[in-house]
Amino acid sequence: MSANLRIDIDRLMRRLRRLGEVGARPEGGVSRLALSDADKQGRDLVVGWMRELGLAVAIDAIGNIVAVRPGRGGGAPVMTGSHIDTVRAGGLYDGNLGVLGGLEVVETLNAAGIETARPLAVAVFTNEEGARFAPDMLGSLVYVGGLGLDEALATTAIDGARLGEELTRIGYAGEATPGWLLPHAFVELHIEQGPVLEADGITIGAVENLQGISWQEVAIAGTANHAGTTPMRLRHDAGYAAAWVATRVREIAQALPEQVGTVGVIKLEPELINVIAAKATFTVDLRNTDEERLKRAERMLQQALDEIARSEGVTVSSRVLARFEPVRFDAGIAKLIEDTAAGLGYSSRRMTSGAGHDAQMLARVCPTAMIFTPSVAGISHNPREHTEPADLEAGANVLLHTMLELANG
Repeated sequence: MSANLRIDIDRLMRRLRRLGEVGARPEGGVSRLALSDADKQGRDLVVGWMRELGLAVAIDAIGNIVAVRPGRGGGAPVMTGSHIDTVRAGGLYDGNLGVLGGLEVVETLNAAGIETARPLAVAVFTNEEGARFAPDMLGSLVYVGGLGLDEALATTAIDGARLGEELTRIGYAGEATPGWLLPHAFVELHIEQGPVLEADGITIGAVENLQGISWQEVAIAGTANHAGTTPMRLRHDAGYAAAWVATRVREIAQALPEQVGTVGVIKLEPELINVIAAKATFTVDLRNTDEERLKRAERMLQQALDEIARSEGVTVSSRVLARFEPVRFDAGIAKLIEDTAAGLGYSSRRMTSGAGHDAQMLARVCPTAMIFTPSVAGISHNPREHTEPADLEAGANVLLHTMLELANG
C-alpha cells in the first residue's frame, strides 16, 4: 500500500455541499425523499459527475444507478456506494458520503493514472431510507433478489403515489435488470450515526455485523366518546392503549441484551381534545444483533398487544412493514479495513451497526463490510448531523486503499 496516495478532501467536501443544496430546507437540513423532484435533481447531479469521470452508467428497472470504471482484466467489480435519498429533515452526510466517497476514489485513481486489475463500481441505491416507501433498503433488496420487481414497483408511498409511476415520472425507470452486475466484493463508507467512535476517540470503525430489524405497524380500534361524560372504567380508549404499548416497548428493550425499541409514529383519530380516540395507528421498530433475541422481542410485543386488547376492550391488528435478520459481514474484509486504517496511521475498532444499510443486502451475494467515520454527538437523521472533514478524509482514504487491495489482490 502506497500511503502517499490520498483523496482530495476539498474536492469531496465541494461535492457533498453541492449535493446538499439539492432539497435544502430554508430552516436547515436537506429533504430529498425517494423519487421526489428533489431526488431526481440529486440523481441528475450525481450521474453527471459519474459521466464526467468517464464511468459507464447503467440504470436498472428499480432505479438503482451503477457506474463502472473498467479494469485491466475484467471480471466482477469491487463495488462501493450507498444512497442519496434522505429522511424529511436530514443532513449532508447520511448515504451521500458513501456515494461521493466512491466518486472521490475514482477521481483520485484517474488523476494518478492508476488502473486496477478488476473493475470498480459506484452504486446509488433507490429508497434506502424507507421514509417515503416501505421497506427501507428497497432498491438494494430488489438488486439482490430479496424482493420481486413487480411487488416493489407496486409499493404505495405515504403520500399515495405508486413507486413504479414515480420512477417513470422522474425519468429513472431504467432498462437494466436489477442485479445485472454482481460484485466481487462490496464496501460501504458511512457515517456512524451513533456516538461510539467520538466517545472512544477512534477515527475508523471496521463494521463486522449489523442489527436485525423488525418494523411493524399497529392499529388499535376503540370507541370515540365524550371526554367529559364517559367514566374511565367504561372507556375503550385507543389513545391510552397505544400509549401503554409504547411504554411496554421500552420495557421489552430494557429486558433483553442489546435490544432497542422505538415507537416512531403515532396517529390518533378523530384527534380532538375533547373526544376519546376511536383509532390509534403507530409503528414499532425493534432491533437486535441476535436473531433469537429479536424473535423473543417480537413475541413479547405480541403478548402486550393481546393483553391490551383484553384489558381495554379494543381491537388490535398489526402488519409487518419490514423484517431483516442480523447480518455478519465478511471477516476478511473487516480485517482488511482494520489493517488499512493502521497502515494509514488511523486508529480503528470493530463495530456493530445499529442502523440498516444497503451493505446488509449486498452481503447476501458477495463478501461485504462497512467503514464508519465518527458522527459528532452521535446525531443523524437531523439537520445538525456533522462529521469533521478530517474524519471524512480518513474514511475516504481507507475506502480508497481497501478497494485497491480488493481489486488488485
